[in-house]
Amino acid sequence: MADITPKRPAPPVGEALRRARESRGISQRKLGVLVGHTSPGLVSRWESGDRDLSPEDAQGVIDALGLNEEEAEELLALARGAGQTRRFAVTLPERRAELAELLAAERTATNVIQVAPLQIPGILQTADVIRSQMRAAAVPEQEIDERTFTRIGRRDLITRRKPAHLEVLLGEAALLHRIADKDTWADQLRYLNDMGELPNVDIRIVGFDSGWSPLLVGAYMLIESDQAAPIVSLDLHGSGLTLRSAGDIARHRQDADAVREKAMSPAATAELIAKVLHELEQG
Repeated sequence: MADITPKRPAPPVGEALRRARESRGISQRKLGVLVGHTSPGLVSRWESGDRDLSPEDAQGVIDALGLNEEEAEELLALARGAGQTRRFAVTLPERRAELAELLAAERTATNVIQVAPLQIPGILQTADVIRSQMRAAAVPEQEIDERTFTRIGRRDLITRRKPAHLEVLLGEAALLHRIADKDTWADQLRYLNDMGELPNVDIRIVGFDSGWSPLLVGAYMLIESDQAAPIVSLDLHGSGLTLRSAGDIARHRQDADAVREKAMSPAATAELIAKVLHELEQG
């Protein structure tokens, strides 16, 4: 039997373009004419990612389809980032575009490494901890539930029928710095150990006494897929950076290897989490 190559998922910019076009009942061919292109299949190639949608062409699409302000900002932000090996997201439309790209990468991910020196990653947080964190960060109350559901939905990465392998290299400080009340944090520690028992999840604590490692440089996520190129995502306190170049990917893989050498085994990690939980409950 011949090998069947999985269909490459559409990039976020192509998906946004397709949604906008179909919601207005416009065919790919007609949209091509409206934006002044006569090349057959051009819009199809934009939507599939076979050809980058330039910001100039994105503006033509916005005018042709009459997109509203939010749709226009999203499409332009995605188009500006297409093909860039380093993409810095600062404005709200850019951050939304960054999140769309991250979610798209997670949908096809096969292996994910998270290096997290100070905080348990969102994918392993309980809903109550997520809400507590957002309230402390002054997120508008009307946005908290939606953001919480979005973060919880990202657990599909490790719980779906064909889950990705997740390795979390976590600083010991993340266990001890409580970002919620005592009972909520105890539930969080139990949940963390429960998730660590999944066959596709490895959690490794890097102890205070482990010496220097790239863990202390900062947090990042490395996402690998058999259907798309790998990316590295860094959250920079109100902004974000997405890296795609081979050099950046290789350097962050090497950093993860160096952190892993200083980390505890998953079994020792589970014992430490249980110890911290016991001390919390007895305190």
